Amino acid sequence: MIDFKGKKGVVLGVGNSRSIAWAITESLHQCGAELALTFIEDPKGRYEKNVRSLGTQVEASIIHPCDVQDEKAIDSLMEVISQQWGKLDFLVHSLAFAKQEDLGGSFSETSRDGFLKAQEISAYSLLPLSAGAAPLMRKNGGGSIITMSYIGAMLAVPNYNAMGPAKAALESSVRYLARELGTDNIRVNAISAGPIRTLSASGVKNFSTLIQGVAEQSALKRNVTQAEVGATAAFLCSDAASAITGQTIYVDCGFNVMGGA
Repeated sequence: MIDFKGKKGVVLGVGNSRSIAWAITESLHQCGAELALTFIEDPKGRYEKNVRSLGTQVEASIIHPCDVQDEKAIDSLMEVISQQWGKLDFLVHSLAFAKQEDLGGSFSETSRDGFLKAQEISAYSLLPLSAGAAPLMRKNGGGSIITMSYIGAMLAVPNYNAMGPAKAALESSVRYLARELGTDNIRVNAISAGPIRTLSASGVKNFSTLIQGVAEQSALKRNVTQAEVGATAAFLCSDAASAITGQTIYVDCGFNVMGGA
């Protein structure tokens, strides 16, 4: 068991108990980490209520709103972490968004606004979050930043459309951030997980067909689980991965290595 006693980190992207971000949160909690969670404010307060309820299960000491489209919201999150903890050991960026109409149909007909929105939330947001986290990690002598990608960054996956270029930009950003922050012993990596039945994944047209096909074609003949992704995230956040940075780690039961018949 990896020991995170005394380690503190923030997870962005917890939506519900089926989300990958939540599986990562549970894994980090089981290893002894002290956690901060974020939510997006909505008129009915549903997201906040859900995250606060889940937060009690992992004894989260910070639960704070953060809309990554708002620079002030990111600054506010980092300020709260700075005041309450004074440091940060890891940051988990598990955020992605694309308009429903841009997850199906013709890719060439993706709206300009939809394309840019997917890029802003899914890829660009990692940059200001990393910039905000870096000073808090330097106080520790280093830290770990991880984000979530998908093989659609490399392959043209049916109906993934606008999210493909967004994830490609995200993976490239990981490499550039790793180069920039490496001198401060801050590691930056991505996990490219296989398809998992989450609320966000349900927005991809014909997702059930996609996930069945991946299971049949993967080396292990099955799909990855949330818990397996969570365990990999905990490893990458830990000192056990101290020499790993700038990488995209595939956690997809070997689907990415399989060639055609």
